[in-house]
This record gives sequence, structure tokens and C-alpha cells, in this order.
Amino acid sequence: MTSPTEPDNLLEVGRVIRPHGLKGEVVVHLTSNRVERMQSGAQFVGPNGLLTIRTVRPFAQHPGRALMHFDGVASREAAELIRDHVLFAPPIDDPDELFVHDLIGLRVIDQHGVDRGAVVGVQDNPAHDLLVLESGHLVPVVFMLPGEEATAEVGCVRVSTPEGLFDTD
Repeated sequence: MTSPTEPDNLLEVGRVIRPHGLKGEVVVHLTSNRVERMQSGAQFVGPNGLLTIRTVRPFAQHPGRALMHFDGVASREAAELIRDHVLFAPPIDDPDELFVHDLIGLRVIDQHGVDRGAVVGVQDNPAHDLLVLESGHLVPVVFMLPGEEATAEVGCVRVSTPEGLFDTD
């Protein structure tokens, strides 16, 4: 998820796809499901600075996308200037949630107590997101143990996987 151009201590929460209409509205692909990120007044950091949402509404034709109008973006030409911009925001502190950025670097321990390696990424997948391990193995997040069982030890996540998931040819 990190890149050389990613602002320090911020998380990717969306990407401007394209302008919509003539008055500066844009289609945004959301990578965050947090409601507080999708409200009037919410702010994102883009390559050219701060963007504040003036209005936001769901884009009915495409789930996971929203139509947004940002302060200072009042024309199609201005909207074109932010096309393809990645949007960043600070992490949200929520002790009841486990976020992708919290998983990176954690050791994966299976139901037999075997350390399967560190999480180096999380891959988006239509069925379930996948933990990408340093070994290259992929572990569907659905196999993570629920709640505190999953992170009972500092620096690790516990999983209960089916037999053969870690077998290699």
C-alpha cells in the first residue's frame, strides 16, 4: 500500500476516477468503508494538497464508488486536474476494528501454533481479502479467528486454516 509518493502517516482511502458532469463533481472509488470519511466537511490529502468534501452521494451504478464535489473544484476542467489522484487520510483510532495497516508486519500463527510468517500485504479479492505472507502464501481473512482470539499475542494474528493451505508443490 505504501509508495514513494504516499504522505507519511496517512492511509489511502480512495481514488478520483473521473469527472462527472460540468460543475466539478467527480467519481471516487472508495477503499475505505468508514462513514465519517464520506461526509460533507471530511478532508483528504491529494497530490496538490487538501481536498474538503462539499457534497457526497452514492454512485448507484457502481457500488463502492461515490460522487463527490470538493471545495474549490467548480468546473469540469478543475475536476480533470484531479483525475486519477489518490486520496489519503489519517488513520481512525477504533479499538473495535482491525484495519489493513494494523495487519502489516504481524506474524501469522495457525491453529497448531506454527508461525507461518509475517503479513506483507493485503490483497483485495471478490470473495474475501487475502493476507499476503512473506512466503508468498495467501490466507483468506475469513480464516482469522474472531475478536481478541485473533490478536491475543502482541505482534501476531491467529488463524484456523484448512489442511493443505500451506502445502507447496
